[in-house]
Order: sequence, then structure tokens, then C-alpha cells
Amino acid sequence: MSNLPITPSFGEGSPPLAKEATVALEAIAIPLWIVDQHQRWCFLNRACSPLLGRNLAALVGQRSTDVLPPTTAQELTEAGQRAIASGQDQTQAIAMADQTGQLRSLVTTTHIFLSASSEPLLLVTLQDLLPLQQVEQTLQRQSERERLLGAIAQHLLQSLNSEDLLQTTVNEVRRFLRIDWVLFYSFDSDDNGVVAESASSTLMAGRKLVESDLSFTPSDLTRYRQGDMDVIDNVATANLPPDCREKFAQAQVNACLIMPIVQGEAFYGLVCALNCSGPRPWASWEIETLREVSLQVGSAIKQARLYNQVQQLNTDLEQQVAQRTEQLQTALEFEATLKRITDRVRDSLDVNQIMLTAVKELTEALDVKGSNTSLYDLEQGTSTIYYEYNSSSPSYQGRVAQMEAFPEVYHQLLDGQYFQFCSVEPNPVRGYVAMLACPVVDDRGVLGDLWLINDRDYGFNDIEIRLVQQVANQCAIAIRQARLYQAAQSQVAELERLNTLKDDFLSTVSHELRTPVTSMRVALQLLGVTLNQEFDLTADLGKPKAERTRIGRYYSILQEECEREISLINDLLDLQRLDVGNHPMQPEPIWLDTWLTGWIDSFVTRAKSRDQTLSLEAAPALPVVYSDLASLERVLAELLNNACKYTPPGESITLAVSATATTAGEQVCLAITNTGVTIPPEERTRIFDKFYRVPSADPWKQGGTGLGLALVKKLVLHLGGDVEVTSDRNQTCFAVTLPTQPTQPTLPTLTR
Repeated sequence: MSNLPITPSFGEGSPPLAKEATVALEAIAIPLWIVDQHQRWCFLNRACSPLLGRNLAALVGQRSTDVLPPTTAQELTEAGQRAIASGQDQTQAIAMADQTGQLRSLVTTTHIFLSASSEPLLLVTLQDLLPLQQVEQTLQRQSERERLLGAIAQHLLQSLNSEDLLQTTVNEVRRFLRIDWVLFYSFDSDDNGVVAESASSTLMAGRKLVESDLSFTPSDLTRYRQGDMDVIDNVATANLPPDCREKFAQAQVNACLIMPIVQGEAFYGLVCALNCSGPRPWASWEIETLREVSLQVGSAIKQARLYNQVQQLNTDLEQQVAQRTEQLQTALEFEATLKRITDRVRDSLDVNQIMLTAVKELTEALDVKGSNTSLYDLEQGTSTIYYEYNSSSPSYQGRVAQMEAFPEVYHQLLDGQYFQFCSVEPNPVRGYVAMLACPVVDDRGVLGDLWLINDRDYGFNDIEIRLVQQVANQCAIAIRQARLYQAAQSQVAELERLNTLKDDFLSTVSHELRTPVTSMRVALQLLGVTLNQEFDLTADLGKPKAERTRIGRYYSILQEECEREISLINDLLDLQRLDVGNHPMQPEPIWLDTWLTGWIDSFVTRAKSRDQTLSLEAAPALPVVYSDLASLERVLAELLNNACKYTPPGESITLAVSATATTAGEQVCLAITNTGVTIPPEERTRIFDKFYRVPSADPWKQGGTGLGLALVKKLVLHLGGDVEVTSDRNQTCFAVTLPTQPTQPTLPTLTR
């Protein structure tokens, strides 16, 4: 609505609405008007005239609040304000008197749109609720009608007794029509007259119509046999023969509706709806409902009379059951075939074997002459038969078909549609055959097709076509799965090749760098001796960095960077040796309590210099550990270096040693815990990767290569142990678990 070419009009001298908009809005049958944000009318269509009863042209430019009743105007004003504020349509119900003074229930909808000058305007539409109420009444009547027909139909299903059915019918009809009397009059030779009757409780006791009261003339019976009915709203004013009027007067009937019950050529009787309390206008829907009741009653009577045919119907039913059982057995066999193909797809990645199994199982299950599958090359526009199974037909395996040569076939298959056909002309090899073609398609497109060949007069039924489609789906899964597996294998091979190249590169570079870096260390040492002799370098290096000379600062930087490069190269070489499994290992007995007490002193001094506390907590009676001392020392040194590096000043570091007994033997656990730092959960799985460093975890910019923890992991595994990291509650713990005995013990003589 916001695209209407409307220019608002605000009284005299203002531009009118655009002609196109006026024509479009005038053509709408419901009342509507357009107001600006100040509730001034810009436009009213003709449908507003019966509602407002005013000259519409005179209303343009006036405020709706000055014309409409105060309550109505207030409701519409508030709805307009909400529409402008929210930008959403506003719908509400109002009551409003029209020009005749009749109060009408209306539903108003306020839409907001912009004029050509971008001013917000409001379009108000008014919908009368009376048609909706009429619809509700119609639906209620329809519900009552369905209940009546349903009750009769339900009784018909439960009983074949016509007397019970007729009694139920007259009771339900009287309740539905809300009248005094309903009866069923039969013209059957065995039971003529009133056979079922229902009267209201207000009728006098003993009041009942008898045969003499309803004597029908031959002309009446002729009309009824032809399906005519009698509809009399008021007996007193109706144009009736005297004898008929007398008959109704004796029965005190003031209105009646008589409906014949006719089935084909058979005339079974009349349903008579009689009202005694006064005249009764009969609505068309009441007449139509009674007509439907008569049809149901006629069917019921006919069914009762045809009851002797039940035995034959039972025989037919038994034949249908046998046929259905055969269909179910076929469906079970097809299900088993599909399961075998599905299992093969799930258990194998060999697409050739899967496809051969599919065509073989399908051919045998459907008992056809043969089947084959083709794969498409959409770039080349070709279809190649790769898999085939024939019981008698010649082989077509390997045949390549150009799709453009058979557009009527491949256009349907490429659209994902199956089809079946019979040969118009005999094939030179197969002769006349019937064929079913089904595309092999998945969510990415058509991969190929599946063909079934049988005798010329054969037609594939729905259950067979569904089986073929399901098998085609399994073939699509198998093809896509095999292609994905091949792609994955290629990627794995490429990754392995790249990893090997990386390791070779690191090994080569490390070896090539060790020689020049070692030479640099020797040269640096000689340079230090010379500088010490000429400039007293040793004394200069003993001063704080800020007080050193430029020679001292430069020499210190060279020495630190040289040692850093040597450490990096040694780490790379150690990792390389650990990866290829030729890292040397010399197990020897280690008394942890004695060794750690002296070994940890250098780290205690370093921790004090950084305002940290480092303590050793060793459990009593620790066992002797047989392991490679150099590797173990390297592991603990790396972990303690990291702890000192990343622990904030004022925090603590603890090395706790304990022993545990397991089913695999006795083990020792060395746990290094530092406070004041936490590793995020998402980083803990990667901290042992090569060259990986936790982002923003080095606030002091102390640097590192990211190889230390990778080397720790490799060395611990090399020693037959394991390392784990936990981090929570503002502390981090690296726990190294080692066996007390080597994997292949070659124990030296124990002396202490």
C-alpha cells in the first residue's frame, strides 16, 4: 500500500488524490478512508456513504474526531498513533451506528504509508462482522447436520435391523429440527403404515396418528415415487384439497415436511416432519438435510434387503485378503533385497562391488531379463554403462551414449524423473522389450541412471517402481561415498607427503644450521676474551643493563641470541630423533628425593630473583626410578622454566613428587603447579603442538619458539609415561607420570 501514487488533500486549495489512486480505491467494496497523522480526512470512498450518511466531499479536510462518535474517534486515533509508532498494521473491533441508526459491529485495520512528500498517512479499512456471524451460524447448522447424519450412519454400521434404524432416524430428525412430531410411513406390503414414531413430551398421552389419518391418494403416491416432496409452512393458509386439510386438522398438524424415500425404482416410504404447536417456516437447509437423511435411510433399507448377498461379499473379501497377502509378501521380499543392498553400501567402499550387487539383486528380485547402471560425464555429455546383470540378453557393458542424441530420454533423467516405455520398433539384438529408466540422483545432482529390461508386454507396477527408486538412491549414496573416500585418501596421502617434506626440511635445516651457529659460539667466546683483555668486559657485564657500555650491551645480545638459536636447533633435532625413534636412552637408577633436592636449587634462585617462591614437596620413601636421567632432567627443566616464565610476581610454584601403585606396576608422579595463571579450556588441547604458543599468555614478552612443551610430550612418551595439564581456580598443573621400571629393563648394578 505504500506505493500508491497518492497526494494528500487537506481542505480547500489542496491538491486532490491522484486519479489512478482514486479509481483504484473507489473500486473497493468495503468502506475505507485516508487520514493524515492529525486525523484529517484526505479521501473517503463511496462505500463510506451508507455508513457515515454525510456528503463525502464535505468531509475531506475535516477531522474524523469532529465527525465520528467520541468513543469511536478515540479508538481510531489511538490505533493510528500505534501504527505510526510501530510501523505495523493495527486491527481492532469497534461498534458504530450507520446512517439508519443501526448499530454495526466492525473490524478496523489501520495501515501506514508515505505520501509523495514522505508525510505519513493512514489508510483505515472497515469490515462488517455480520457476514462472519452468518458464516458462524451456517457452520453451526452444518455441524448439527453432520452430527445427525453421523448418528444415523453410525447406527447403520452397528446394526442391520431396519426397525432400530428407523426409530433412531425419527428421534434424531425431531431433535435436529426441534419440532413436535416425526414419523416414518411405510408402503411395504408386509408392514404398511406407521412403523416408527417420535413425539415431544408436550403432546398429550395417547396421541398418535393412525392409518386412517394418513391415507394417501394414488396421485400422491405417484408424485412421491418420482421424488416429489410436500413442504407446507402453514396448513391453514396452504392451497390444499379439502380431504387433505381435514386429515391435518384431525391430527392437529399446523405445518409439515414430507420427504419420500426412493432408491432407484424402489419406493420404501415417507419421512414426515410435523409441527403441532403452530405454523413453521421450513428453511432450505432443513429441507436439504431431510433429503440426505432420506437417502441414508433408503440405503439402509436396501442394505437390509440385500443381506442375503453377504456370503458372496465375504467370498470376494477373502479373495481380496489373499491378494493383499501376496502383495505384502512381495513387499517383504523387496524390503529384504533393499536391506541387502543397503548393508553392502554401509559395509563397503568398493563402488564396483556395490553396484554389481545392486543390479544383480534387483534383477533377481523383480525377475526381469536384465538391468544396468550408467554413470554420467556431464562435461562431455556422455553416459557410460559400467555395471550390468543379464540373464539372457547380450551385454552392453562399456557402451558410451551421447546424451544429445537421445534428448527425449536424458532430459527427463537429468530432471530427476523416471519413466517406462515399450519398444515401438524391435531392437536389433533385444527385439521388442519394456524398459524402466530411473535416475541415480542425490542432493548434489544426477550421477547416472538405472535401467531395467523385460518382455514387451510387461508393465512395472507402483511397488516395483518404488523399489527401483530406493535402489537408485542407495546407488547414489554408494557412488558419492566412494568418491568422497577417494578424495579423502588423496588428501591423506598429500598430507603425509607434506608432513614428510616438513620433517625432512626441519632435519636438514637443523643440521645445516648447527655448524655455523657452533662456529658463531666459538667466535663469540674468543671475542669475549679479547674484549675482556682490552675493555674489562667481565666487569662491564656485571653491571646493570642500563649502566653497561655499548660494547657490553651488544656482546650480551649476541651471546643471548646465539644461545637461543642453539637451543632451538637442539630442540628441533631432538624432536626429529624422537619422531623417527632413534633418540638415545640410557636407563639408570635415580633416587628422586636426593637428586631433586640438589638439582632444584638453581631454579629456586631464579624464582627468588623474579619475586616468586619455589618449593619441593616429596613424599616419604619414594621408590627408585629406572629411567633416562638426561631426558627426565630435560622434561622437568622445561616445565620449571615455563612456570618461572609465566608465573606473576608474588605467586608460588610447587614441585610435588608422589608414588602410586597400579595394575601395570608402581609409578611416580611429578606435578608442577604454579598459581596466578590459567590456560583457557580451548587452548589445552593444543599446547603440546609444535610451534604453538597460547595467545596473550606472555605479558612480559619473554619470547619462545613453542617447541618446549612439544618436546616434553615426546620425551615423556619416550620414557614410557604420560603428561597431563589441568588449569582452573587461578592455577595450572602439569603432571608427569612415569613407570619406576623401564619398558625393556636392562638394569645396572644398584649401588648407593
